[in-house]
Amino acid sequence: MGNQVQVIRGMHDVLPSDMPVWNQLEDNYRALVESYGYRQIRTPIVEKTALFKRSVGEATDIVEKEMYTFDDKNGDSLSLRPENTASVVRAVLESGIVNDQLLRLWYCGPMFRHERPQKGRYRQFQQFGAETFGMSGADIESELIFMAARFWKQLGLEDIALQINTLGSNECRVHFRQVLVEYLSDHRSSLDEDSLRRLETNPLRVLDSKNPDMQSLINNAPKLQGSLNQASSEHFSQLKSILDHGGVTYEVNPRLVRGLDYYCHTVFEWVTDSLGSQGTICAGGRYDGLVEQLGGKPSHAAGFAMGCERLISMLVDQNKANMEHPCDIYFSMRGDDAASIGQKLAESLRDHHPNLGLTVHSGGGSFKSQMKKADKSGAKVALILGDSEIESGSIVVKYLREDRPQIEVLQIELAGKLNEIL
Repeated sequence: MGNQVQVIRGMHDVLPSDMPVWNQLEDNYRALVESYGYRQIRTPIVEKTALFKRSVGEATDIVEKEMYTFDDKNGDSLSLRPENTASVVRAVLESGIVNDQLLRLWYCGPMFRHERPQKGRYRQFQQFGAETFGMSGADIESELIFMAARFWKQLGLEDIALQINTLGSNECRVHFRQVLVEYLSDHRSSLDEDSLRRLETNPLRVLDSKNPDMQSLINNAPKLQGSLNQASSEHFSQLKSILDHGGVTYEVNPRLVRGLDYYCHTVFEWVTDSLGSQGTICAGGRYDGLVEQLGGKPSHAAGFAMGCERLISMLVDQNKANMEHPCDIYFSMRGDDAASIGQKLAESLRDHHPNLGLTVHSGGGSFKSQMKKADKSGAKVALILGDSEIESGSIVVKYLREDRPQIEVLQIELAGKLNEIL
């Protein structure tokens, strides 16, 4: 491509031909979460690096290896956000809206991680998310799960399964961590390099290892359920009861963990076999400790995030993607006077039909080439305005997708007859 500047590796353009399916995804998500009473929040894509070190953790792969971090001209260390939960918590703390309120929030936008690009995983990727504050029960956790289940149903997506687990209270986790570290330390020689590092920093993450040589060791490891107190067991039982009554099928996966200390009680993932190794399309859970960890008063919190590119892939693969551009009419004009009269007529149609998909031909060209463009636009009909139509005050309606004869309509009657025509 010569000296052309190319897109950064691991990042990608969303071209006009791709936008219908993106709009399908975003429009469905917005309508869904707002119908549940969630309100949108937008945070900057750049934050102080300290925010993610305190929330995600300095000893995590994200902070150690994957963040885009740089010093600005003032010498402050800044990072492109690798996820949005920490940013949302910062925003609600800084604004004060988290105090003594029950909050349901949603977001969508780009995140950034410098990792090896592969199908469904990019260095700039889009996420939808929902975050809730001030609610401690299994009811809000189940609402998040029901909301995601409804989203898959609205999109028509298949082959998606729900996995759930409980991490118990902070006290349960501390006890389980001690038991797990003892077990893993006794089998140190069987741990790979990543697991040895996690043994010192995030021992629960060892249970999440995909290394086939370690699966037997992991399967025989102590289960967190053995460290649950009565309150934690009852919390998890209530969640399962709500899901059972709601008809949501799930699998309890004791290996489903979060390695960060602010997570507690419920964690869940929606997974699929249709994307190869990148099987998780939505992950969520309760993170009661994060608000306090970022400097606020202790507050209950739960949420989820889902990867948009993976959902787009599934929509395309399962033939559920909307690939049509919303063009109803292609307006073709011939002759010296047609442009001025035609543009006025087009704007009048838009006044009467605000949601009309109307493309007005520009750039000249023969009538034949204009009709080719009309057909390529996907429009249902073409409006044709030439010198003879200007003289008679009419316009030609040519049907492009139906076997119907073309008709002439008076220009002053066109707006009123448009619904009948389409």
